[in-house]
Amino acid sequence: MSLDQILQQRYSCRSFKSDAVDTELLKEIFSSAQQSPSNCNVQPWQVLVVSGKKKDELKNKLIQTVMQQQKPNPDFNWNVAYTGEHRDRQFGSANALYTSMDIGREDKQKRQMAMLRNWAFFDAPHVAFFTLDKYLDIMGAVDMGIYAQTLSLLLQEKGISSCMQGALGQFPDPIREMFDLPEERGILFGMSFGYADEDAKVNTTRTDRAELSDSVVFA
Repeated sequence: MSLDQILQQRYSCRSFKSDAVDTELLKEIFSSAQQSPSNCNVQPWQVLVVSGKKKDELKNKLIQTVMQQQKPNPDFNWNVAYTGEHRDRQFGSANALYTSMDIGREDKQKRQMAMLRNWAFFDAPHVAFFTLDKYLDIMGAVDMGIYAQTLSLLLQEKGISSCMQGALGQFPDPIREMFDLPEERGILFGMSFGYADEDAKVNTTRTDRAELSDSVVFA
């Protein structure tokens, strides 16, 4: 399968089968992801992969935190209010998602329940948290984005679906507690992954892309 085919097939999966991915296959994929480029080869990523009972324990703690309506306290700046075309794309993405689930714009309760599934990892058997030293700031975040993209494509090559989730960086305390993370290490975002439930309506969601001329200038 070519890289172009992998990119065309990949989508943000929001419903997974319960089947776990073989541990040796995961080690192979994550080992390959170590070849990701980074600024000055600093390789800032420290990834926490959680599965099985620990994943369920963490899911319950995160849902409890969110249900208590506590204010998000991310380790990094997530306070971005999209404007202009970016806001239009955000709305378009949300509309595509809720339409695929037959959830109307006025049905706030169902939308909230759909949002809550972020912290249940969409029932995925595995979840990864991408962490790095806080002082690395934006340069570390750039390297982390490159690594995460590489990882998601390697997973897709093996038939393993994933969903990048900024929401998993909003409430870091239960994760920090479980792994006893040092204060200088921050949780940037997370990714649920496993084998897709192809029968789930939510997995029919697709989003469009901007025209090349809107994104790239050839001089």
